[in-house]
Amino acid sequence: MTVPAYQRIKDYVLGEIHAGTWRAGDLVPSENELSKRFSVARMTVNRAIRELTTDGVLTRTQGSGTFVAATKYQSTLVEIKNIADEIRARGHLHTAELLVLDEVYADAALAMEMDMEVGEKLFHSLVLHREDGSPIQLEDRWIKPLLAPDYMKQDFTRITPNEYLTQVAPLSGAEYRIEAKMPERTTRQRLAMERDEPCLVLHRRTFSRGTVATVVNLYHPAGRYQFSGFY
Repeated sequence: MTVPAYQRIKDYVLGEIHAGTWRAGDLVPSENELSKRFSVARMTVNRAIRELTTDGVLTRTQGSGTFVAATKYQSTLVEIKNIADEIRARGHLHTAELLVLDEVYADAALAMEMDMEVGEKLFHSLVLHREDGSPIQLEDRWIKPLLAPDYMKQDFTRITPNEYLTQVAPLSGAEYRIEAKMPERTTRQRLAMERDEPCLVLHRRTFSRGTVATVVNLYHPAGRYQFSGFY
């Protein structure tokens, strides 16, 4: 798949930021400079810069230019944690069982959430995480292949999807919601839940390089899990 010119410019800007070449407050090249560097119309550069500004990666000051914005996503109400680290921090043993690892095609709902076309390919994984042998989280995740092309080659019994994605698609933002709901029968059985026990479900979209990277549903048995954080 050919990467659009505006996305190549976004990837370049994000790459310089993630590499530490450009830091918060640094002035980024002007639209004219980027237009010449990438041999594209200024309108294409404007789209890339506008989208990065909307995502909070850049900030514009009239008469002064465009600057790298200060990172704001680090103090969210629910911190994005790696479940393996969370379990180890309690002094317990984390193990994982890979239930599904396949390629799927986006339906209308996923296409809308992933900001892509219906029928485009996605990677999909379903992983059951255990704490000292007790199932604690069922992770149902969809990933944009462009951002993690080697996702299907990973051993997710040894490294969690969160750990891998943090390495290859650094987080630039996230949005989430938490709800309590009664799980489907298969989910209840996988999490060894009581018949009338609700699930705590965290639904999250994460962003990297100016685009949606993943959509994930994290299911937890309400009797054995709680969310905590600070504001």
